[in-house]
Amino acid sequence: MLLTIDPSKNTERQNYKLMTGSIIPRPVAFVTTKSEDGIINGAPFSYFNIVSSNPPMVSISIQRLNGGFKDTAKHIIDNNQFVVHIVDEDNVEQVNRTAASLPITESEISKTNLTLVDSHKINVPGVREAKVRMECQFVSRIPLRNGEEETGDLFIAEVVQFHIDESIYNDGRIDPKKLKAVSRLAGWNYAKIGDIFSIERPN
Repeated sequence: MLLTIDPSKNTERQNYKLMTGSIIPRPVAFVTTKSEDGIINGAPFSYFNIVSSNPPMVSISIQRLNGGFKDTAKHIIDNNQFVVHIVDEDNVEQVNRTAASLPITESEISKTNLTLVDSHKINVPGVREAKVRMECQFVSRIPLRNGEEETGDLFIAEVVQFHIDESIYNDGRIDPKKLKAVSRLAGWNYAKIGDIFSIERPN
């Protein structure tokens, strides 16, 4: 039997559970930003994906908090720069620690064993422990609305520098088994890559 559900009759939490439970797996971005006072913020996001490869662009969607910007969103708007790291099996435990709600004056990185490292083309540092990190220059923000209320923002940025661990890189390609990226499911659940299969694309 097929259930037919009208999202307009659901609460935000009910729709959240349906979306995060069915749109899986989702890649996880660990994002570092810098406040106007120089505080380095770090936070994971699973509303994240590729936008374009020419130029290389990514997107991150950030929900509002009680109508206001979360720290990451505020820093991107103020500074126009951020770093995206691909979360993997080796760093996911440390990244998860940064999901704690801290005052804007306190860095989430201080709660981890992650090591900050300078970027090449932007003034926001990344973390050394990620096998892939991307220096990003903010391009566009699209407010997301529920009726007249702005409930979140879609940020689009251009990747201006890649940093890739040599151990996962070969002839222009990244080995997914060596990257060991994790993906987000619902609740507290994550997934590993698992079995990989190929299907030839038709002409």
